[in-house]
Amino acid sequence: MNTKSTDGTYEVLNPWAEADPVPLRGIAARLEDLAGKKIGLFRNSKRASPLALEAVKNRLKETYPSLEFSRFALMPNAGVLETEDRDRYEEWLKEVDAVIFAYGD
Repeated sequence: MNTKSTDGTYEVLNPWAEADPVPLRGIAARLEDLAGKKIGLFRNSKRASPLALEAVKNRLKETYPSLEFSRFALMPNAGVLETEDRDRYEEWLKEVDAVIFAYGD
């Protein structure tokens, strides 16, 4: 619903009910050093995502030769929490120190 004021401005009202906002939380703490860590490489089904992750992995390995990598691929292209892979994904997260996500064509 729009209402026009006498000065020519409009007030736009949302037809939906008030919703509780999602509580804000900060981003995860950054690792101080990558040496000896296990990095998760997560990708979706888009064709360029494995290529992008391979390039990132190779660059990281040059700087941190002791890095280990673990891969997780999600097929089809959907939110992992909305799929039957949710439990497998959550277990995989426990095995890695950090995750790099790649989405894209």
